Amino acid sequence: MSVKIRLQRQGRSKAPFYHVVVADSRAPRDGKFIEKIGSYLPQTQPATIDLDVDRAVYWLQNGAQPTDTCRAILSYKGAMMKRHLSLGVAKGAITQEQADAKFAAWENEKITKIEQHKNRVSSGAKDKLAAKLADEAKASAARAEKIAAKIAAANAEAQAAEAATEEAPAMEATEEAPAAEATETPAE
Repeated sequence: MSVKIRLQRQGRSKAPFYHVVVADSRAPRDGKFIEKIGSYLPQTQPATIDLDVDRAVYWLQNGAQPTDTCRAILSYKGAMMKRHLSLGVAKGAITQEQADAKFAAWENEKITKIEQHKNRVSSGAKDKLAAKLADEAKASAARAEKIAAKIAAANAEAQAAEAATEEAPAMEATEEAPAAEATETPAE
């Protein structure tokens, strides 16, 4: 029986979630499996990976072949490194303590790299958000200026119309007054 370490897709459409499973190579992708050794959520930044490294190393040592994506995941989490070091211990090239020290050093370095990446991603997102807010504030100020200019123009037109209506009755009153005097004077 050929055993593979591969991904089993879960989740809804356009929101995948994967289980890292050990399965017979003849079994369907989302079908029967031997053991679930982890999970993989690619939608987060960086991707969220939970993996039982010891079980992954056990299966690798017993001949399980990872798929390309699973090989990258196992390498990222240190299962491939741990397997490599355990082979060195089995051959007598290094002791178990040396292997554990090398793995711990590698793991600490990997954790710092991941934290730096998370910080870069979060600061980049914050910078993008700040730039977007600044652009929106500029656009809002420009719209407010346009609206203020339209209101000022409307007020000026209203004042001009009001002034014109005030002048018209005054002119009519001055025109009516001489006419009334003209009609009254001949009658006397």
